[in-house]
Amino acid sequence: QVQVVESGGGLVQPGGSLRLSCVASGFTFSRSAMSWYRQAPGKERELVAAIGSAGNIGYRDVMKGRVIISRDNAKNTVYLQVNSLKPEDTAVYYCRAVQAGVYDYWGQGTQVTVSS
Repeated sequence: QVQVVESGGGLVQPGGSLRLSCVASGFTFSRSAMSWYRQAPGKERELVAAIGSAGNIGYRDVMKGRVIISRDNAKNTVYLQVNSLKPEDTAVYYCRAVQAGVYDYWGQGTQVTVSS
């Protein structure tokens, strides 16, 4: 059974940090390209960061310089460290696992709310 489960969201004050985690099971994690997206109320889902199966990393401008993506294949987990959070970062953050042409799985998301 495939599972992609995010955690680590919550309420944080502006300027704060969070570490989001995504644990995957039911497929070969090490072969998967993993990415984090976010979706704010009333807006489209947008890519934040991605890490390939070989460890290559890319960041979109939306949060560049404030996030770090990493993966631990031994734990089937991908992380997103988010720093210097702003109210406009409030969104549901989603994890995605892709092996091109084989599968494309999404998690249910974890809510991040930035507010004082």
